Amino acid sequence: MATFRKEDARAPRGFFEAEAAGLRWLADAGGAQVAEVHGVGPGWIEIERVERALPTADAARRFGAALARTHLAGAPSFGASPDGWQGSLFIGSREMPHTTHDTWGEFYAHTRVLPFLDAAVHARHLMPSERDIVRAACEVIEAGAFDDDEPPARIHGDLWAGNVLFSPAGVVLIDPAAHGGHRESDLAMLALFGAPYLDEICSAYESAAPLHAGWRDRIPVHQLHPLAVHAAGHDRSYGVHLVQAAQATLALAR
Repeated sequence: MATFRKEDARAPRGFFEAEAAGLRWLADAGGAQVAEVHGVGPGWIEIERVERALPTADAARRFGAALARTHLAGAPSFGASPDGWQGSLFIGSREMPHTTHDTWGEFYAHTRVLPFLDAAVHARHLMPSERDIVRAACEVIEAGAFDDDEPPARIHGDLWAGNVLFSPAGVVLIDPAAHGGHRESDLAMLALFGAPYLDEICSAYESAAPLHAGWRDRIPVHQLHPLAVHAAGHDRSYGVHLVQAAQATLALAR
């Protein structure tokens, strides 16, 4: 099997090891296909090389159903790290807090949104007054406005289209920020950056594991995390979209 090796001597300690742990944990779920890990060490990882193919509606539907199975494999708690991994977690190059919580709202507000706001303001991608709006949205999330009876799901955590590779054998996932979260978060990430045949993915997902009513309305809530991360590290447009998502969150909570 052909492999692909990534190396970065400047990578934070545990960066590639966390990626490997996430890939293996997702693979253990027996749902969505995941690139196989062939080796990992400080500053490098070697994974299966994924042959690319044109996206098809059939592959998208099979992926949607498989993603549902991955989510349903579950996690011990909200914020849980992949099995056997005790080190830091990362999304892209940014470290994520990896404390665990009993409720999704508390976990999401405190470890997936708030930690990235100061960096976004420092980069001038988010204005201080706008940070207050996002913090207000986090307050209602933390208070349980969007908590439900969903148990912690085993989520990819960085499920944008670039990490969803269509191959001759179907969709293969790469580059996770895997942790115990809410399954709507992965679907919201797909919607944020667009994915081929997204409607087919979501339809097949719902057939395999129905979502709570109104999940599409809650997409902005679950997009706060990736938007905050991007506002911290990219450009002003992400700060604008982050505030819009926060305003939509506040409107939903009323």
